[in-house]
Amino acid sequence: MDVRIASYTLTSACGMGLHPLTQSLQKRTSGLQRNNYADSHLDTWIGRVGAIEGHTLPSALQHLDSRNNRLSDLALVQDGFADAVYGCVERFGPTRVGIVLGTSTSSVGKTESGYAQLDELDHMPALYQQADVHNPHAPGHYVAQRLGISGPSMTISTACSSSSKVFAAASRWLGCGLVDAVVVGGVDSLCLSILHGFASLELISPEQCKPFDRHRCGINIGEAAGFALLVRPEDASAEHDGSMALTGIGESSDAFHMAQPHPDGQGAASAMYAALGTSGLAPDDIGYVSLHGTATPANDLAETRALASLFNPETLVSSTKGWTGHTLGAAGIAGAIVALQSLKEGFVPGTLNLEEPDDALAFPILKNNIEQHYDHAMVNSFGFGGNNCSLVFSRVMH
Repeated sequence: MDVRIASYTLTSACGMGLHPLTQSLQKRTSGLQRNNYADSHLDTWIGRVGAIEGHTLPSALQHLDSRNNRLSDLALVQDGFADAVYGCVERFGPTRVGIVLGTSTSSVGKTESGYAQLDELDHMPALYQQADVHNPHAPGHYVAQRLGISGPSMTISTACSSSSKVFAAASRWLGCGLVDAVVVGGVDSLCLSILHGFASLELISPEQCKPFDRHRCGINIGEAAGFALLVRPEDASAEHDGSMALTGIGESSDAFHMAQPHPDGQGAASAMYAALGTSGLAPDDIGYVSLHGTATPANDLAETRALASLFNPETLVSSTKGWTGHTLGAAGIAGAIVALQSLKEGFVPGTLNLEEPDDALAFPILKNNIEQHYDHAMVNSFGFGGNNCSLVFSRVMH
């Protein structure tokens, strides 16, 4: 399997676009800040994109206004991404470009605001009567409208694996000839439902999250929007980078528990095995694994057990949740873009805030950044209900 990555971008708490992301990773400066989200008084840290509040959608699309769609809009214009997509639309035609996006909450933040302002008849004010916003497909609908794409459009919601599984769907679309290019990605924005929902599960950390640390006590919620443009190798034109490829996909659904992984990471291991199988690579070929690494006791321990069933302890593995927070439905695309930048720039990010590794971990975790050129990276994303996905990205050998 070989699908080329023609363009990609990420907007998160680390900044808008690839340059601030790379600078943040290399300088080990976190994007997390004390919780200052409106109407939330939780004692926690969040990964907030500060430019959202002041951003305005194009006039023709203002009827689709929501925090989530503003975040998408901000991200689409970074790193020349929208221009790359426009090039594909012109080349292949708007019906031959597809969209597959992942999300966990869609635009539920806008729905929250609408319910808070019901009139005396319990009707939403006209401002909030947005059929194309208050539904799970809102991200896919907005991006299609924004980019002028009229090909197949789908939004996937499998919790925190959502925007990894988009790569699998897009690869199948390209493989069967349904489209000639696919915009994939994920977007999730901060909202009260998520902040207080995870707090009710006692999963929110009152300090900056500490993945794999013996004193870890939970997650920090972040928001992010990331996108990638996928094409077949023969359609990677001169104006595209094309130096990176999606070479492996592994999906599993173990359904061990609604909110916890199998304690031995069986579903996670199955996804990683499958990704290696489709890539044709051996475990020792993988130079770096970008971990799901949420900083909850159960998830971190299970992921290390899954790693130990597959990889040599010399394999470099780390979590970058300490930079961005856990971006939920955008976690997969965030991990993918971190891996792509790591491959491209020749460095491996460590695990921010990891001070004392938990003695119970079954696999060693990289604490500090290192300079390292390598050819293949794996990205793990594991969601509630046992929705697991692992991806392999590779440098294109010329």
